[in-house]
Amino acid sequence: METLLIVDDDVSLLETLKMHFEEIEHDGQPRYHVATATSAAAGLRAAQESMPSVVILDMMLPDRTGLEIIEEMKGLCGDARIILVTAYHDMETTIRAMKAGAFDYIHKPFPDPAALDLVVERALEYRQLSRRADEVNRENAAARLGDIVGTSGSMQQLVKEIGKVTGSHATVLITGESGTGKELIARVIHNYSYDEPRPFIGINCSAIVDTLLESELFGHEKGAFTGATSGKLGKFEVAEEGTVFLDEIGDMSLMLQAKLLRVLQEREFERVGGVKRIKLRARVIAATHRNLSEEVAAGRFREDLYQRLKVITLLIPPLRERREDIPLLVKHLLERINEKVHKRVTRVPIEVMERLTRLPWRGNVRELENVLTRSVVLAPGDVLRGDDLPALEAAPNPDAGRPAPAGAMFAAPAVDDASLIPTLEEAERQLIARAMAVTKGHKGRTCQILGISRPTLERKLQKYGLAQGQSPQVHTFPVKDAS
Repeated sequence: METLLIVDDDVSLLETLKMHFEEIEHDGQPRYHVATATSAAAGLRAAQESMPSVVILDMMLPDRTGLEIIEEMKGLCGDARIILVTAYHDMETTIRAMKAGAFDYIHKPFPDPAALDLVVERALEYRQLSRRADEVNRENAAARLGDIVGTSGSMQQLVKEIGKVTGSHATVLITGESGTGKELIARVIHNYSYDEPRPFIGINCSAIVDTLLESELFGHEKGAFTGATSGKLGKFEVAEEGTVFLDEIGDMSLMLQAKLLRVLQEREFERVGGVKRIKLRARVIAATHRNLSEEVAAGRFREDLYQRLKVITLLIPPLRERREDIPLLVKHLLERINEKVHKRVTRVPIEVMERLTRLPWRGNVRELENVLTRSVVLAPGDVLRGDDLPALEAAPNPDAGRPAPAGAMFAAPAVDDASLIPTLEEAERQLIARAMAVTKGHKGRTCQILGISRPTLERKLQKYGLAQGQSPQVHTFPVKDAS
């Protein structure tokens, strides 16, 4: 429930507005708690006691003017939005009111109380927007170049490209496997692109169904669809002149791809159910683990949108291709993990570091961080022990027999019999088939077991012939005969 403070010496109008706003409901509950005052002094006391979200402040009060107390009012109730009202049409006073920090300045008499509703709702929207932006900026403060760890040639090249990108506000497409840190790169680009804090608004396109994703991106008007009991700002609007980060854009449906293309071309959009054209002022950064050129060839991604997105393309290398960076990453991540879990695991024996460097890290930096977090939590002292690490297979070394590249610290061991190792696709198919068998085909529980989204599961069921109506075949992996 939002608190609304109305300060006006017209008692009849005051009671009318109080009754009007107290009758408004949201999700079956009263929308506003209404406090009132009939003088400047009483209004200041009420502001301090009720901490309102919005103040409707009359310009002409018996003891002081609304313009005279607006600064005091702002100091007492923090980020409340103040709407000044007056019966006089004075352009100079209007300018002074807006300069003093009033959210809006409107005139009496109101043709309809509903007209005031729109101004109050808009004030609340912008107050919430400001709060979300403050939260985002606090989150962004940590995303600096210091979090991009690595001295390998590929990482040095990536940092150089980031430096070039921050000099413009062109659309950026970040590609790389899952867990490589695409959002971190997007945040770093955002932070170094502006001289002052601006919102960074991210959304995972694969985690939300199409019908909700459209509303999340563009917002919606009240009554736009069943359940839309109030209007909502979309990510493009909330971002203002900051950045919208579209993660896993390769999973976006063709229908939404067409709408996004139009937004990028025209730099305008409409809320769902609305007709007003809203300017897109934010920069767009997209990311995907998919090969979008292959997706275009397969008809799953629009070529015209792909061309719009890849104005600047950054490729983040997988961790297995920059193993020389792993010791630095381990040190960096341990500092962060120790602070998070209140431990002091600071020493890593050489044999443990060798093992960490030789592991396949199919989940990249995210997997490394998860493994280290678990190991730190289990470690009894300040030493990261090998016993605390999960039993992961070392990756086969495709460069076995050839000289190690310059800067490489360790070489992955060769595998004696490669035929005994299933392909990743075969292992993935087997895992999904078993999970579906355990849940008796319940896709929601299967997603929970596998830790994937519903759209991802649907695609993999189709890919491996495990969709409804197809009879799955569960294969076993070859096992070396002990004899």
